[in-house]
Amino acid sequence: MQPSSHPFTRDLVLVGGGHSHALVLRSWGMKPLPGARLTLINPGPTAAYSGMLPGHIAGHYTRDALEIDLVRLARFAGARLILGAAEGIDLSRGEVHVAARPPIAFDLASIDIGITTAMPEIPGFAENAIPAKPLERFAAAWQSFLRTSGPASVAMIGGGVAGAELILAMGHALSQAERPAKLHLIERDTVLTALPDRSAKRLRAALERAGVTLHEGADVRAITPDGVTLDGYEIEADFVCGAAGARPHPWLAETGLAQQHGYLSIDTQLRTSDPRIFAAGDCAHMPFAPRPKAGVYAVRQAPVLAQNLRVALREAGTMKRYQPQKDYLKLVSMGEKTALGDRFGLSFSGPWVWRWKDRIDRKFMSKLKDLPQMALPALPDPRAAGAADLGDKVLCGGCGAKLGQGALMAALCEGPSNLPGDDAALIRIGGAELVFSTDHLREITADPVTMTRIAAQHALGDIWAMGGQPRAVLTSLVLPRMSPRLASRTLDEIMTTARAIMRAAGAEVVGGHTSQGAELTIGFTIAGTCERRAISLAGARPGDALILTKPLGSGVLMAGEMAGLARGEDVAAALQRMVQSQAQASTLLKDAHAMTDVTGFGLLGHLRNICLNSNVGAEITLEAVPLMHGAVELARQGIRSSLYPDNRAPFPDLADSALHDLLIDPQTSGGLLAAVPGDGTEPLAALHGAGYEAARIGIVTEGAGQIRIV
Repeated sequence: MQPSSHPFTRDLVLVGGGHSHALVLRSWGMKPLPGARLTLINPGPTAAYSGMLPGHIAGHYTRDALEIDLVRLARFAGARLILGAAEGIDLSRGEVHVAARPPIAFDLASIDIGITTAMPEIPGFAENAIPAKPLERFAAAWQSFLRTSGPASVAMIGGGVAGAELILAMGHALSQAERPAKLHLIERDTVLTALPDRSAKRLRAALERAGVTLHEGADVRAITPDGVTLDGYEIEADFVCGAAGARPHPWLAETGLAQQHGYLSIDTQLRTSDPRIFAAGDCAHMPFAPRPKAGVYAVRQAPVLAQNLRVALREAGTMKRYQPQKDYLKLVSMGEKTALGDRFGLSFSGPWVWRWKDRIDRKFMSKLKDLPQMALPALPDPRAAGAADLGDKVLCGGCGAKLGQGALMAALCEGPSNLPGDDAALIRIGGAELVFSTDHLREITADPVTMTRIAAQHALGDIWAMGGQPRAVLTSLVLPRMSPRLASRTLDEIMTTARAIMRAAGAEVVGGHTSQGAELTIGFTIAGTCERRAISLAGARPGDALILTKPLGSGVLMAGEMAGLARGEDVAAALQRMVQSQAQASTLLKDAHAMTDVTGFGLLGHLRNICLNSNVGAEITLEAVPLMHGAVELARQGIRSSLYPDNRAPFPDLADSALHDLLIDPQTSGGLLAAVPGDGTEPLAALHGAGYEAARIGIVTEGAGQIRIV
């Protein structure tokens, strides 16, 4: 996110990454409203486009083709993205509640969370079946089932258009996999009643050709590990899915907002009964023009929603009215690359209809994938010599924004040895051995809670690397320019999170300092004790095994995210690794001869520090080094962190390849690198048991400062 040139004064929170909100994000990125801080809350980094789901299930589209990358959209819109499921709204306090984090305050909010087809009232559904919505979970479960082998039996509960589309898609996928299949479509009443008779007959014929057995007028009594229990008989099924009984998410009923059967009632301006809260998509009910649930309405609501949110934030202007069309073009996939079309009483089908549907779907997705490149401000002219040489690449956040090791050594090392110091300062006071360290990070994610978690674990890493125990913490915060009210909200999120993390680590936040500046920066100064011997950079011995507790790649992934090139799922996974504590890993590596944490100087830079201080060399097995998903692909595209040139300088002979580049990639809140006695089998097994993605990446050798990569 680029620093805002205007102080934030109002908080707009989008709850859910549905189709309406995705289009609002795109619109906002092209024309942001100065002074408004935009936040998106969604359970995951992507949202599936419902129109292409049957095609994906049938095997016509990859998973990427139907996924809306909310990480990229949020970056484009300048929005902070909070990955978590909303579970409540407190109207009196103006807060959205998300599990495991402080509440998110809002001045204005919009809800677009879709619906669910979960059927908790059916015994055994939660344990033995999968709802078709949310789409992401269903798509993942189906792909997992499709990868199994042998004959298959699939049961779809719900004989509406969605159920028919999906069972046909499943049948096609299984036939392509050459797996004999029994297909069942179960409906309490009559199947396909939402379609006109002519179209319903066409779709029934397609079901018959696909060998789908219809169970009409059938009540589901239970779902067991073996299949579905109906009135008086059972259906054997390996995969059971629910596409019936679409219903709102249960927490909406507790909001206090006006509802219709659990759906949020909205007016023609898309506002709920609380004028601060808007709603769109399937979670909303339009009393002024009731319509069935369909994605076409969410898409058409988006420009009206975007305009009205701007008007409400400005407290000036005229809101638009939304009037849904009376009928819309229904395009229904039929398993193979053929489709059924229905509108204005006309019914038509064939491969040409599928091609038409495919063009419409791809055009919609291209709006959200092929985001326009917004021009950067031109450099002033005239300007000082050398200004253009710095380039227009945005400075990385996290450890990628650090100064290079050469500049730091020149400024800080006064002794004749000129050796890099340990991760934390070791001081003896009154017979006690204390460790001190300080670290701060420029923001790499606009979510202050996630940023606090990363900065805290990053700072704690220096203490863990010394084998210490943190005791007292000082905070140092720079908040972006914003109104006192928003600053108070942000500070509360940060400090609530910081206190929880530090207490879990055994320390207390005892004070600190705040200021306002261009962007969010979070730092911690930590004092700790060493109950056992402190583990320093010196002490590694030839023959020691080198163990790394986290995979590499956070620098290039976050640089890729800033450039809009990294996959949202890869970025989310990287953030999860950055917030992982190294406390238990430090304990499991207590017998290490030398240890450090891998941060800004990259794996080779920090390993070089061990080698120089211990007067040893090292051998790294390139294929053994664990890497974050997506990092190699980005490195091959030439994506580099800002610190990359400085990190490469000490290794002029390093091979020019993506894998070698990642060895010098600056890591934010990286793993511990330990030289342990023996072959490292025992501590490595213990680390794996504790949930660390640790690996034995090489050995310590003779030859001071010499690092060999094999």
